[in-house]
Amino acid sequence: MSLDGTRAHLSGPGDLPPLVERAALTATRLDFPYSCRPEQGRLLRALAAGAERIGETGTGCGVGLAWLVSGMRGGASAVSVEQDAARAGAAADLFGALAPWVTVRHADWTAIAEHGPFDLLVLDGGGQGKGDGPAADPAALLRPGGVLVIDDFTPSRGGPPVHDGRPDTARLHWLDHPALRTVEVPLAPDLAVLVGTRR
Repeated sequence: MSLDGTRAHLSGPGDLPPLVERAALTATRLDFPYSCRPEQGRLLRALAAGAERIGETGTGCGVGLAWLVSGMRGGASAVSVEQDAARAGAAADLFGALAPWVTVRHADWTAIAEHGPFDLLVLDGGGQGKGDGPAADPAALLRPGGVLVIDDFTPSRGGPPVHDGRPDTARLHWLDHPALRTVEVPLAPDLAVLVGTRR
């Protein structure tokens, strides 16, 4: 989740896919500022083009999911889980009407495992291993060659990466994960994501 991600969608140049714009307006209506940023959304759209089965934790109001849907090819499907009932309901209504091949569930992030394995999995609302929460198991959730995206990092400046003056254990977990080949992708001066491919 990105601080002011929702606002960034509606204050930009106006070149958003229609479903993304509708999701951002829904997020505004529900006073949810933490949607992914447009820079990340464009990356998600590009990655979605190569996936048949897509998963996401942390639907929010569906902005990131809308970017994924805007890149999906015919016959692909997606599932997203959101722990907040109001946001899950609003996103389910949006995608149920416009993209019936997308499922939005009101559930804790761990419910995503019931729908895998995935070709593309975006960990935005649980499973990132940040803070006290457990990290998802990419070997269980991804098909061989599947892609994992973990968002909301600041770009690292040299190595090893640090956070609050200490080693960034969440970032190092994914960069050194034995089941993945992972790279940090800077998207803006203050935003980076990790993209890993299952070995």
